[in-house]
Amino acid sequence: MLKMAAMDCIYKDPTAPVEARVKDLLSRMTVKEKIGQMTQIERAVTTADVIRDRCIGSVLSGGGSKPFENAASADWADMIDGFQKGAMESRLSIPIFYGVDAVHGNNNVYGATIFPHNIGLGATRDADLSKRIGVATALEVRASGAQYAFAPCVAVGRDPRWGRFYESYSEHTEVVRKMSSLLIGLQGEPPEGHPNGYPFVAGRKNVMGCAKHFVGDGGTDKGINEGNTILSYEDLERIHMAPYLDCLAQGACTVMASYSSWNGRKLHTDHFLLTEVLKEKLGFKGIVISDWEALERLFSPFGSNYRESVLLTINAGIDMVMVPFRYELFLDDLLSLVESGEIPMTRIDDAVERILRVKFVAGLFEFPYSDRSLLESVGCKAHRDLAREAVRKSLVLLKNGKDPKKPFLPLDRNAKKILVAGTHADDLGYQCGGWTSTWTGTSGKITEGTTILEAVKDVAGKDTEIVYEKTPSPETFTSEDFSYAIVVVGETPYVETGGDDPVLKIHFDGDELIRLIAEKVPTVVLVVSGRPMFIEPSNLEKIEALVAAWLPGSEGHGITDVLFGDHDFHGRLPVTWFKNADQLPMHIESNSLEPLFPFGYGLKTNEGAKVS
Repeated sequence: MLKMAAMDCIYKDPTAPVEARVKDLLSRMTVKEKIGQMTQIERAVTTADVIRDRCIGSVLSGGGSKPFENAASADWADMIDGFQKGAMESRLSIPIFYGVDAVHGNNNVYGATIFPHNIGLGATRDADLSKRIGVATALEVRASGAQYAFAPCVAVGRDPRWGRFYESYSEHTEVVRKMSSLLIGLQGEPPEGHPNGYPFVAGRKNVMGCAKHFVGDGGTDKGINEGNTILSYEDLERIHMAPYLDCLAQGACTVMASYSSWNGRKLHTDHFLLTEVLKEKLGFKGIVISDWEALERLFSPFGSNYRESVLLTINAGIDMVMVPFRYELFLDDLLSLVESGEIPMTRIDDAVERILRVKFVAGLFEFPYSDRSLLESVGCKAHRDLAREAVRKSLVLLKNGKDPKKPFLPLDRNAKKILVAGTHADDLGYQCGGWTSTWTGTSGKITEGTTILEAVKDVAGKDTEIVYEKTPSPETFTSEDFSYAIVVVGETPYVETGGDDPVLKIHFDGDELIRLIAEKVPTVVLVVSGRPMFIEPSNLEKIEALVAAWLPGSEGHGITDVLFGDHDFHGRLPVTWFKNADQLPMHIESNSLEPLFPFGYGLKTNEGAKVS
């Protein structure tokens, strides 16, 4: 009898239409089960029992939150499968989905391939490359047991003072639109005729994606993170909303609301933008999800007026709330608001319909557990070769020779003696930047990969002497026999508000280091950063060559591929490079002042000419 009853459940029939399954399951759910589905909690407070007893809909890892230090993909899969077991033991066996910040590869997991951050990918202008990175990232995420990546960020970054600037592909809306193809790689390509705005996941080798942060997060006043974007609706739509149309057409499963405000209205409580525009006008049928602890940020002091925050966000159109720790308070307040009628049941049902729709589309009811056959894809040669290709295509050559007729690059790999210097030459953590291993990112050998110094040593001639000093002393130059110097400087890792920077000077007195070396040795400077940096004008004159390396990730050989001439430079500036921070904000629509290098600038080594 029980088995027959189970067969009568339309929602358990994988051959039934998704909408019929959603309708059937929704009709069987209690209010408690519905509001549980709207709740996403952090793994640190999660147990299988909590998921089962509170009907939790989703679990996530915050930045750097992992099973244990240097946990491999198989360890993640063990943890996530354990959580899933709790969901499958609940009354209706509604599976959870597990979300991770896989924003440049599955970057929380030790041994995963780390791709360049978005700003570097924007320099490639290569939509197919972005899609292929999405495919590789999806495989490595699924290997870890997770089914959901909080990517891509489709912000249009208009001010490099913003601490999330490197999460943007470009200051130009059309470049961001082009590079949003990452989403197709993550989720798979919808078939022809797929309904616009309807979520899509191709299969078990794909993940749910997340277009973020809706909307205008890259256009805040003075580049202040979580700040205020002051724009007409027409400009908001034209500049910042346009990439979301591409994501919806590609079957985006989720859209994440922004911490920021639009003309003083916080996005998380903006019914007009979240419901009237995104859901009704644009026809989005997936999940609108909040950002991390967004409810706590609505009022000052942090966490106050919590019940009011729940009321405002849910009624504005948020479907799933990233709680992540205060889930019991959230569930209690949400239930109370439903029972009082302050949040109508129609709003709850709309949210849960969207969540169930995505879960059915993603195949979670049929395949709730991890696929261990994918583990061999993690950090595999094909993925590292892809990351290496992305690095070399992302590099932008800004100067090549004091005399344009005498290009300095490519370098001679058989030179007698090479000096490699700078804080970023032999630091994998600095190369990868934020959102790598930990939330903020950190220094050192944080995962598997190749530093720039290691790559130089690997490709240099067998008779070439390589001297590495992070900060050379005067004695280093006494013999005066260096053929040339490779100086690698830039920013230390940062995320979000911690990266807001009004001056944008190279860290660790990088300008002084450049001056010290360039006065004595012919020098190429690599800037490892998430944005344009201030370059001392006198240093720009002293150095022979300048390369924007962005935040290249784990594959340092992508840099030497280009420096030593195995491949030519390909990248073009995805943003305007200012002369000094007083010129900011400075972008293609406001460049009344002369930039140091304009948007789209980039040289080829062979011609010494601008990339077309």
